[in-house]
Amino acid sequence: MLMQTPSSGSAAVRLDGVAITFPLKGGAVYCAVEGIDLAVGPGEFVAIVGPTGCGKSTLLNASAGLLAPSAGRVDVFGQPLSGLNGRAGYLFQADALMPWKSALDNVAVALEPKGVPRREALDQARAWLGRVGLKSFVESYPHMLSGGQRKRVALAQMLIRDPEILLMDEPFGPLDAQTRQLMGNLLLKLWAADRKACLFVTHDLEEAIALADRVVVMSAGPAARIIGDFPVPLARPRDTAEIRLDPDFHRIHKEIWASLRTEVQKAYGAEEIA
Repeated sequence: MLMQTPSSGSAAVRLDGVAITFPLKGGAVYCAVEGIDLAVGPGEFVAIVGPTGCGKSTLLNASAGLLAPSAGRVDVFGQPLSGLNGRAGYLFQADALMPWKSALDNVAVALEPKGVPRREALDQARAWLGRVGLKSFVESYPHMLSGGQRKRVALAQMLIRDPEILLMDEPFGPLDAQTRQLMGNLLLKLWAADRKACLFVTHDLEEAIALADRVVVMSAGPAARIIGDFPVPLARPRDTAEIRLDPDFHRIHKEIWASLRTEVQKAYGAEEIA
């Protein structure tokens, strides 16, 4: 199902006819994605799902300004993106915490590029660690924290900068199922407070539906495209565990999986042939 996306002027992030290629040995070129048209409105939570290797992370990197499109353009709040997207925060799958710094310092350091005085940065970092449930762990180092706790520190590290756009690449992938649900609820609580535009990549279709306003489905690569854009008209606020028991959740899951299944089978088939 394709749905109406925000206009270019109202979109927080808009990819218009985007293609991204990578050079290979011998002068060959690999096309990761092509013909990508995607818009995320202010305050909108959009999840991207698709088979392994379909270019989901590539689209995030283009939205962050880490990759320049080979064709097409990326706009941020109606302006062409040139260089790094300073209005976005990026949460990666792997931990990016500095092991020699405490949780407090790992969060406070995110304000250094803005020139925030250290005392003020530490006060803000302490407040953010409280918001993510780590008030008692401000002096703990990453090796002293669980996987879920480290992810909460990373979330605070991103949000303390007050980005207008959240880019999230399988942020809860390494966590166990129960911790993923807890982190999903925490993310929704923090997101609901000021409704940032959010582009969230995941392999987990259930996670995508539980979190998002829309779920975008990508085809198998190479030259992956968007093949579906599905609204998720489930009431908010949501509990990511309880919402999965809702009959409408199962209806939406069935509809999206019908679009996604063939692409997943293609990707697995290509891996077996390789």
